[in-house]
Amino acid sequence: MKKTALTLVTGALLAGLAFAGSAFAQDYPTKPITVVVPFAAGGPTDTVARLVAEVMSQDLGQQVVVQNVGGAGGTLGAGQVATAANDGYTLLLHHIGMSTAPTLYRSLPYDPTTDFAPIGLITSVPMTLVAKKDFEPNTLEELITYVKANGENVTYAHAGIGSASQLCGMLFMEAVDTQMTTVPYQGSGPAMTDIIGGQIDMICDQTTNTTSQIQAGEVKAYGVTSSQRLANLPDLPTTAEGGLNLEIGVWHGLYAPAGTDAAIITRLETALQAALVNETVVSRFAELGTYPVTAAEATPDALAQTLASQIELWRAVIEAAGVYAD
Repeated sequence: MKKTALTLVTGALLAGLAFAGSAFAQDYPTKPITVVVPFAAGGPTDTVARLVAEVMSQDLGQQVVVQNVGGAGGTLGAGQVATAANDGYTLLLHHIGMSTAPTLYRSLPYDPTTDFAPIGLITSVPMTLVAKKDFEPNTLEELITYVKANGENVTYAHAGIGSASQLCGMLFMEAVDTQMTTVPYQGSGPAMTDIIGGQIDMICDQTTNTTSQIQAGEVKAYGVTSSQRLANLPDLPTTAEGGLNLEIGVWHGLYAPAGTDAAIITRLETALQAALVNETVVSRFAELGTYPVTAAEATPDALAQTLASQIELWRAVIEAAGVYAD
């Protein structure tokens, strides 16, 4: 069968578009890149983003700017990136909430698995159970007993539905089979301020937001949710040591909008991996009680697999708790 003129023209047009896209990707980036953090400035995810963005800027030769778009448990900022131009200039740095949103929000306006192009994992941050410094319990065992005895008289702060602190609190209350009075905040920063000020009893939050306060004696710490004690907090026992089944790490990943050119994704992956072996990033992460992932984990495939498996894991937890955001 002879090719028609239309077929030839269409083929030439598609080839031209492919070449143009390839040429664009080779020149990328030619202007600053925005990384959207779907939480308030000063919080733990914001801290991770700013450390990584600064070093990625050096590798990419263009400034990587962090933009905080908080609200709706991280779904507002994520939704903004899902509908952004897929030209590599608007990215999303999100945490474990990317995997809980599909169940927490039954009318979620985007699909985390199809509306984003994964770039790579960044880090997995342990959580710490902390309280105002004059809180009555002194050990994790005493805390569990106290919470069970006082229930809803205990106030628990979190950074909003879908936040890591809300999820950890949910698992803690499930583990001790007791409900506390939860108090939502617009971010972990304001929540921690009220913990330090004594207005709220306790919170479970990432080490990136609690380590300095623990070391300064501004809060009382009970346990870390990692399998081993942390080098920077050697006296803080694991939750398992205190008889609590609460092991959780808040993983973070970097995403672009779906349809972003594969060459751009590869360039961003390279910059991310360069950032994760940077001495400043490694040492600063260590100070905050975490560490960068390996090169094998800082890849699109590894992030995609983690996201898919975590969506299934959290679906069961959230549905059992019956806690939804809408």
